[in-house]
Amino acid sequence: MQPRFYKFASLLLIGGLFACTRPDQKETTAETSEVEPIKKHIVTPSVVETERLGTLNYFDGYPSEETVEKVYDNLDFTRGMETFLNGIPAASMHALIEGFRSEGVNDLGEIAIFENLMDSRSIFLTPNTESVYTISHFDLKDGPIVVESPPNTLGMINDMFFRYVTDLGNAGPDLGQGGKYLILPPDFEGETPDGYYIVKSPTYQNIIFWRGFLQKGDPKPAVESIKANTNIYLWRQVNNPPEPVFIDWSGKRFNTVHANDFKFYEELNEVIQYEPSEAFEPQILGIFKSIGIEKGKEFNPDERMRAILEDAVKVGNATARSISFSPRNKDIYIYPDSYWTIAFLGGYQFMTNHARELDGRTLFHYIATAVTPAMEIKMVGVGSQYAATYKDDDGNYLDGSKNYKLTIPANPPVKDFWSIVIYDPQTRSMLETDNPFPSVNSELSDLEKNSDGSVDLYFGPKPPEGKEKNWIQTIENKGWFVLLRIYGPLEPWFDKTWQPGEIQLITE
Repeated sequence: MQPRFYKFASLLLIGGLFACTRPDQKETTAETSEVEPIKKHIVTPSVVETERLGTLNYFDGYPSEETVEKVYDNLDFTRGMETFLNGIPAASMHALIEGFRSEGVNDLGEIAIFENLMDSRSIFLTPNTESVYTISHFDLKDGPIVVESPPNTLGMINDMFFRYVTDLGNAGPDLGQGGKYLILPPDFEGETPDGYYIVKSPTYQNIIFWRGFLQKGDPKPAVESIKANTNIYLWRQVNNPPEPVFIDWSGKRFNTVHANDFKFYEELNEVIQYEPSEAFEPQILGIFKSIGIEKGKEFNPDERMRAILEDAVKVGNATARSISFSPRNKDIYIYPDSYWTIAFLGGYQFMTNHARELDGRTLFHYIATAVTPAMEIKMVGVGSQYAATYKDDDGNYLDGSKNYKLTIPANPPVKDFWSIVIYDPQTRSMLETDNPFPSVNSELSDLEKNSDGSVDLYFGPKPPEGKEKNWIQTIENKGWFVLLRIYGPLEPWFDKTWQPGEIQLITE
């Protein structure tokens, strides 16, 4: 027992020594300690004034019922607007397919072709007037699809969120020789055969279209080649493929443009219900879900939410139009002190430094159709490049009641040709005028050149005297905008040593 007693005593002695306070050490008490105050910047006052929501009230950080109601209304409004901006690609695809179906392209193997070129009667986002468009859509829920692609075309497939799936033709793996493509559904597992260009789509529904080339202004050779070499059918029908059905859409009136009112959300909901959720970014699906668009659930907003969404889509539409027609991102402008803009900000994937170019994606999909790297990457002498402008050199929107001039300088950097087409800012489709083809083309139009080789183009309700060959008609009291297309772009286009003129107002 003695050793234990001495051990216990030793511990008490050591503890007492540590408990003693040195003479020079001040004793800390509750009265003498200083508590650091809560920093002002993390505290919410009882009353907060805001520009957007007015007065917000709190009790010790707890929001009042009135404040809670305000902020949730604002949150739903904001997410409704974000749903519009982020959902444009899917809603646009839905509108395209609905437009195709309205004119008889319903079943697999039915293919629309513009044998006499697309004109201004079609409500279609910024098409051109110098290609033989061939268009269809297909659904992979029934299994893989075989696409027999014609030679010497520019073709592409886009998924249901308007993302690039593959090129076909001159910019595709067949290098313009034509060939067979096997398109796999997103959930496909298994072996694939040899003899095909094989690609997999993230979504079941896809659009496909080709642009055929005119020969000395004649579309017939391209039409004949496309009809002889194009087909779309199920892989399981490969041993006995059905014949394709071609439908001439020349001069047809139909709509392929998404809604700008509450119907937009209904269009988007149909896409989300049909396609696999894995095809979309979780962040975007979360935005859609926050307003009631969720796979497997009915989209049926109550009276309060519907009123908010009806307002949100109006602001979303205004935002998309502002981004498209008055972009504030300086990277969108091609030249210093110029109003010419590029089509793809951040490339065909709308990405810069691994960040999504949200405004770039909105701008493109609000005014244009189809995505492919062949329309934006540098390929000297191959493919096409684009520039758009909505304003004159004073920064004013183009007005169909006024007269303007645009100079195309000498030696344009084209292996093939250039064209100018004008469009309606309401529909973003070709402007409907007395001429169903509101355009000029350096190869097909009988343009008068200046002595230095440049070309002056004129825009207005009536042609300037003696300038009829170089004139494109506009409509009084109606806006318009321009797309310049460069086919077979050469180096001076890419290094910007050649630059188109600005559109100049010549009379009030």
